[in-house]
Amino acid sequence: MRLLTVYTALLVSLSLSLHTQAETFTFTAIPDQDESRLQERFGKVADYLQEQLNVEVKYIPVKSYAAAVTAFRNNQVQLAWFGGLSGVQARELTEGSEAIAQGYEDQFFTSYFIAHSSTGLSKPGAFPSEIRGKTFTFGSKGSTSGRLMPEFYIREYLGQAPEDAFKRVGFSGDHSRTIALVQSGVFEVGAVNYKVWEKELASGTIDLNEVSVIWSTPQYPDYQWTIRGDVDTRWGEGFKNKVQQALINITDPDLLAAFPRQSFVATTNDDYAPIKSTAIAIGLIDE
Repeated sequence: MRLLTVYTALLVSLSLSLHTQAETFTFTAIPDQDESRLQERFGKVADYLQEQLNVEVKYIPVKSYAAAVTAFRNNQVQLAWFGGLSGVQARELTEGSEAIAQGYEDQFFTSYFIAHSSTGLSKPGAFPSEIRGKTFTFGSKGSTSGRLMPEFYIREYLGQAPEDAFKRVGFSGDHSRTIALVQSGVFEVGAVNYKVWEKELASGTIDLNEVSVIWSTPQYPDYQWTIRGDVDTRWGEGFKNKVQQALINITDPDLLAAFPRQSFVATTNDDYAPIKSTAIAIGLIDE
C-alpha cells in the first residue's frame, strides 16, 4: 500500500511537471505604434525569450492600452511591455506583480509637443502658452508620454484642464497617428513620445516644413516590462528572475533597434512612484 501511495504521488508530480513545461508563457505590449510594426518587434522578442527560458513563448497583440492592462489583470498574459501609466495601473490591479526591466533610455524619458506650421510655432524654448485656444491631440488615453505627462504640464502652465484650455481635444490612439494628424493639419498641436518622433524622422515620414517640435517636457520614467507575481508557481522557482535576466541580457542589435533601446536595465515598482502620484493628481488613478 505504501509503495502504491508513493507511486501515485510520483505520477501526480510528473503530470504537474509535464503540464508546467507544456504551458505557454504569454506576453503583450501596449499598442503605441501600428500593428504590423508591433508584430515585427515582439515576434522577435518571443523567439528570443523562448530560446532563453526553454518554454513556449507567445506574443499576443491587443488593440488598446486598456486592453493590455485587462489582459494582464485577467492572466491572459503574464508579462507585458507597458508605458509608465499603464504599468502602474496593471500593478495596482494585480497583486504581487512587479516591474522588472526598463530600457536604459526609459529612466530619462520625455514627451515632445509638436505643432503644424500654420500655428507659427516652430522653435523649442519655454512652455508655449500660445497653444491655448488651439486644437490639440493626445495619443492614447492611457499613454504616459502621449497623455499623462503632457496633460500634467498643460494643467501646470495653463492653469486649466485640456478641455477648457483648447478649442478641441482629441485622442489619436498612438504616437505615429498623432504625428500624422498634426502634420496634415487635422490638429494644430499634439503630444508625442520622443522616441517615436525621432524614429519617424529618421525614416523620412515627417515633413519638417509642415510639423515641428515646439517644446520638450522634463524627464520622467516610462516604459517597462511588468511580470505577474505568480509565475514562479506556474513555471518553477526562480522563473521571474530568469525572465528579468533574459531581458537585461538582450544584446542583439536588431532586437534592441526594434524598440529602439540601447539596452535594458533592472527596475522596481518604486521607480514609478512619480508616475503614480501624477496620475492620482490629475484623476487618472484613485488614491
